Amino acid sequence: MDDFLAKLDALPRGYSEGLYEGRRYGITLSASADGRRRWLYAEELGGTGRISCNVYLAGGQVLLKPCEMPEEKVTDFLLHLRTPSRRAGQASKCGYRPRCRSKNRPISSKASFTSGTRSSR
Repeated sequence: MDDFLAKLDALPRGYSEGLYEGRRYGITLSASADGRRRWLYAEELGGTGRISCNVYLAGGQVLLKPCEMPEEKVTDFLLHLRTPSRRAGQASKCGYRPRCRSKNRPISSKASFTSGTRSSR
């Protein structure tokens, strides 16, 4: 469960994308204000794959509650998910490079995204 929590903590809150079993997923991670509850929802982009779960952290205990799927499916997804590096446009160690959705081209490495808006550095 330590590896699971480390991967969960590595995901940014809000929307991100990653690769699982060679397929792109859109991932949304939300957390309660006190940080004890987290909600993960991932959807295969252009496919039918879905991952959904709630994670509760209390008193040093971790409780994973998958939504209508086996716990193993959720843990396998998170443990084998490959995500891009934090810098926009830069290829990560896994070879995944974020792409501009509107033109299907690599995102400029000079662009940064904050709260859904685009700004140049």
